[in-house]
Amino acid sequence: MSEENLSILSLILNASLLVQLVMAILLVASVISWIMIIQRGLYLRNAQGDFKNFEDTFWSGIDLNNLYQELAELAKQDGVGDGIENVFRAGFREFKRLSQSDRADPDAVMEGTDRAMRVALSREDEKLSANLPFLASVASVSPYIGLFGTVWGIMNSFRGLAMVQQATLATVAPGISEALIATAMGLFAAIPAVLAYNRYAAKAEAMNLSYETFAEEFSSILHRQIHSG
Repeated sequence: MSEENLSILSLILNASLLVQLVMAILLVASVISWIMIIQRGLYLRNAQGDFKNFEDTFWSGIDLNNLYQELAELAKQDGVGDGIENVFRAGFREFKRLSQSDRADPDAVMEGTDRAMRVALSREDEKLSANLPFLASVASVSPYIGLFGTVWGIMNSFRGLAMVQQATLATVAPGISEALIATAMGLFAAIPAVLAYNRYAAKAEAMNLSYETFAEEFSSILHRQIHSG
């Protein structure tokens, strides 16, 4: 380890208890945010891939009943699925249930189908946006937590100056340096969080819009099907 790293480590170890607590909070926040950044990145990438694969299958001309049966079997084997498949299954399941009645009113059938898809869309939107509020909180609060530690450390340094007869740069430098580390750690936690939040929030919104567009197109197909029958 270099002399500089040793110096920074010694500053952290010799910092006051409150400044060390601030640093510990920022370190934990940074570690958790990085875990969420990686998890959200993988989830959104998989969601984009799954949506593209499903759209390719859906628009290939496959029979909707067969597609529904295949997805229903996969859901039973693997548990409840994610993404656009849930929207399709929710809408088609409700469509089949309502349209099987001999006196089924087409408008009532479509109203129930659209309502089922809206509920599924809302659940998928929650999944796409999961953990983003935490990243936003880390991005906005971390600099202030670090600044609090810095202010406290500098205040202690100036209090220490009152106890010495001759103030020199060597006397005050260690205290100010350890205080500034708290600000640096706050920025280290905040910058990746704000970048990830902006990127993932935009991706989640784009995916949600894609889901809504598919739901409208699917609703139009079912509308034509029930009115032509």
